[in-house]
Formats: sequence, C-alpha cells, structure tokens
Amino acid sequence: MATEPDIEKRATAASPGDQTDKTLSDSDSAVVVNDAEFQRLDGGLVAWMQVATGCLINMLAWGYPATFGVYQLYYRDALGLPEAQISWIGSLQTFLAFFACTFSGRLADAGYVRSTVVVGCFLIVFGTFMTSLATQYWEIFLAQGLCTGLGLGIVFMPAIATVNSYFHKKKSLALAVSATGTGIGSVVFPSTIQYLIPQVGFPWAVRCSGFVALFISVASILMMKPRLSPRKSGPLVEWDAFKELPYVLFSLGAFLFFWALYFGFFFINAYARNVVGFSTVDSVQLLLILNGLSVPSRPVMGYVADRWVGPFNVYASATFVLGVVSFSWTGVTTKTGMYIFAIFFGLSNGAAQGVFPSALASLTRDPQKMGTRFGMVCTMAAFATLAGPPTAGAIIDRSGGEYLWAQIWAGLVIVLGSLVLGCARGAATGWKLKVKI
Repeated sequence: MATEPDIEKRATAASPGDQTDKTLSDSDSAVVVNDAEFQRLDGGLVAWMQVATGCLINMLAWGYPATFGVYQLYYRDALGLPEAQISWIGSLQTFLAFFACTFSGRLADAGYVRSTVVVGCFLIVFGTFMTSLATQYWEIFLAQGLCTGLGLGIVFMPAIATVNSYFHKKKSLALAVSATGTGIGSVVFPSTIQYLIPQVGFPWAVRCSGFVALFISVASILMMKPRLSPRKSGPLVEWDAFKELPYVLFSLGAFLFFWALYFGFFFINAYARNVVGFSTVDSVQLLLILNGLSVPSRPVMGYVADRWVGPFNVYASATFVLGVVSFSWTGVTTKTGMYIFAIFFGLSNGAAQGVFPSALASLTRDPQKMGTRFGMVCTMAAFATLAGPPTAGAIIDRSGGEYLWAQIWAGLVIVLGSLVLGCARGAATGWKLKVKI
C-alpha cells in the first residue's frame, strides 16, 4: 500500500478473472465491464460525462445545505423563533446528508446506482416544494430537515462510486472536478433564495429553488451510466475495515475535520454582523464568497495530487492549512479582514474537501467496496457535523457571547485532525517523506 503501483497491483489481484467480461445485471443498466480494462481506463466521453454528473449531484448533496444560512435569517424574522431552535433544522439536514451514506453506498456497490439516485432526487425536490408550503416549525422541520436531508444523503454516494469506477491515474482530478459542484451549488442555491425573496416572496423563491433542483436531478439521472458489476453479497458495514490501522486513523482524522469545519459556515454570518458590523445582506455575501472560492482550488489540488503528491498527502496538508486559517480568524476585526478571511477559508476548505474522496480511495483496494467504505466514514462524520455547531455555540454562550475561544477550539480540532491524518499516512506507507499516496 506504500505507492500507487502497489495499490494498483493489489487491486488487480483482488479482482478475480481479470480477463473475464462482467455484466451489470441490475435493472438500472446493462454495462459490460472488463476487469483488466478497468485498470487502464482513465478518461473518454462517457467517463467525463460521469464527472459532469458527479458535479451536478454535488450541487444538490452539498451545495443545497449551504443555503440554510439564508433560510435561518428568514425563519428568525418570519417565525420569531430562537436561532438555536431554527438551527436544528439545518443540523438535522446536514447530519442526514452524511448519515445516510452508509446505506446509499452499499446500495451503489450492490448495483442499484440509478434507482438510488432517483429516490434521493425525488426526496430533495419533494421536500423543497413542501418547504414552500410550510408555515409552522414542525412542518419545516419535517420537510426541510428530515425529507430533504435524507434525499441529500441518498443521492451522494452513487455518484462518487460511479466516478471512481471510471478513473485510475486521474482519479483525484476526476473526483475533485466533480466536487466543484459543491462550491457551485453553494453559490447558486443561496443566491436563488436571497435575491428572489424580495422579488417574488419566500414561497415562490423556494419553489424556484425546487425547479433548479428538479432540472439538476433529471440531467443527472439521464447522464449517469454505472460501470462496475454489482457486489450483491457482503454486509452493510464492512467491519474488517476497522482492522486496518490506516483506515481507522483516517476515519478519526475525518471526524475531527468535520467536527469543527461547519463552525465557519454556520457562524461567519453571525460574527460579521455582531462583531464587525456587517449588514445582513453583506454577511450573506461573505458566505457566497467563501463557497465560490472553494471551486477553483478543488481541481487544482486534484491535479497536483494525481501528478506529483498523491491525494492523501494533499488532504492532510490542506487540512493543516485550514486549521491555521481558522486560528487567524481570532485576529479579524475589520470588514476588509473578513473578506480576506473568507477568501482564504474558501480556498483552503476547497483544497481539503476536494481530495477527501480520492484520499480514502487510495486506501481502498477493491473499487467495488468504495461505496461501502466511504459511506461508513461519512456516517461517522455525520455525528461530528451534528455536534460541531452546538459545541461551538455552547462555547460562545459560556464566553458571554465572545467568539475567541470557539475560534481557538475550531483551529485546534482541525489541526489535530491533520496530525491524525499524518499518522494514518505513516501507518499506510511508513515514515518516508517522499511517498506518493
């Protein structure tokens, strides 16, 4: 597992019948797969169409939840509810987006790729339109938190598994390009809500967002073409993965990373308004800048990972940089400083999250287990994302409304996560500096 050639050899050895054609027998599609060809395939029109599909799916899966900061401002003013109570809607949505990945990942490995995406897309669109009709807290909680959150988690893993199956040497670049959808969606969906509410009102702004989600869903389903033969047998959770020290340490490092990550996304608006003096509209623009600048860094880091460094090395390094940037937030007290912080936070966050899937893929010998193993990590990260913002909020409350100790907490946790990832890299390759993984 020390180098990419070693990983390739073991992946080839792990697939019996290298010269045998396999047919994807699931009703989703019928695709003939040759295992020897799998190791050589690294592009082509169909392959890059799957990257485009992954980009669209990421717009839904992770771009859509980024809208909640705008929703929270509206719900606070329209419903007159405490912000902590409202934030549970967004927290549940993000939690389910991660938690459902174990189930959708196993379904993807079993060959139910397109049908799983159809179910997830339906829940997202249905939940969005129901949100536009909701007028009470419990209705919004069920529609936007529960229904949409489940859809986000169901739709994500099949796209990751499909893109992973079409690439080998360019895997990091392909997965990073598909991950740019996260940044694009994080701009498209909040902008749709923010700028249409004054024009057409909240219900129709939400419905317009639903129509955007419907268009993305239909395009994704039409373009998606699963490639690997289904792995019908096997458990929902691959417990043997936890016998691998690199996988265990990677899971712990990812948990710490996601535990503190959403502090920046959830609280940058509040900090800008309460401490620096931004208006509500200007604080939303900060969020759009942060999300938008995560787009270019993803493919750049994916290319660097494939060409020179390796995705695992990039992920650990980018996570460390993100932790340092989080520490720098403690010194931001001006509007100019907030814009600069948003730029660097967006760039470093995009670099880290862009190579997150390919970093785990570098530890996965059998590509047919990618969905299951990745889903397991995401499910563990779900509890981190659920606990992260409330933890930061509790620190802020204990500090009398001051953000300093919460910012220090976030920086420490992310840096600690990067150090654990470094240990995972050492467990996988040995303590050799110049090893590409």
